[in-house]
Amino acid sequence: MGSAQRDGHGLESSRGVFAIRVSRLRVVRAGRVVIPGLTVDVARGQVVGLLGPSGCGKTTLMRSIVGVQVVAGGDIEVLGRPAGDPDLRHRVGYLTQSPSVYADLTVKENLQYFAAVVGVPRAVIRAELARVVELVDLAAQFSSRVDGLSGGQVCRVSLAVALLGTPELLVLDEPTVGLDPVLRRDLWAIFHRLAAQKVTLLVSSHVMDEASRCDRLLLMRNGELLADDAPDRLLAATGAADVEAAFLALVEQRGGAGETAPPVGRSMPRNAAR
Repeated sequence: MGSAQRDGHGLESSRGVFAIRVSRLRVVRAGRVVIPGLTVDVARGQVVGLLGPSGCGKTTLMRSIVGVQVVAGGDIEVLGRPAGDPDLRHRVGYLTQSPSVYADLTVKENLQYFAAVVGVPRAVIRAELARVVELVDLAAQFSSRVDGLSGGQVCRVSLAVALLGTPELLVLDEPTVGLDPVLRRDLWAIFHRLAAQKVTLLVSSHVMDEASRCDRLLLMRNGELLADDAPDRLLAATGAADVEAAFLALVEQRGGAGETAPPVGRSMPRNAAR
């Protein structure tokens, strides 16, 4: 993994290897422990799927990684810096579940605004907008107001915003929920092209059949990790035919009862409680 050194935050830092390092993360919300002490590392240049049922803590973990969640304990290092460090503003792209763009502005106006926010130099803004619009296939809607776009197109505008400034890490919270199969396929193709350029992607989903598109899977339940492995190794370890069956097998191994796996081939509503 390369040489490691203590960074003063309780983590052994290996900046050339890891994009994300989480150690003993504890999050309490409204008096309820949402994440009781989670530890996980995410290597650079991978597409990592974060899967689990609604309420298991996926969004809370992602919010903690990007530095917008109040945490009760533990350490998080992102690209060699503490989560939320100002230096990460230009290096991390974050796509929330709800649209993060302005409905009364055009696609172009939204991208111009957010390009300025993340510090894209004025001299290259035009080229940068052209790059992200081409990536998400929105050239035909470039001058259209967001409130006149379809739900899938609005999602792609938000993704384009997250891609501004060529971030090293993308944290994408259910980016494919509610999208048609063709658009989902196209978005995953984009994700893998980005990973080939050494971008790290952490992608949450309720759609279990998307698991095979990931280099690695993190399966969550009740704020804890049930599994952290490549899809083929996860299936081999559990003897399951698919990731849904593997999830249920892992729950049973831990003595869980009454748990249901995330649905295969369909998505839960974006506003489902976390």
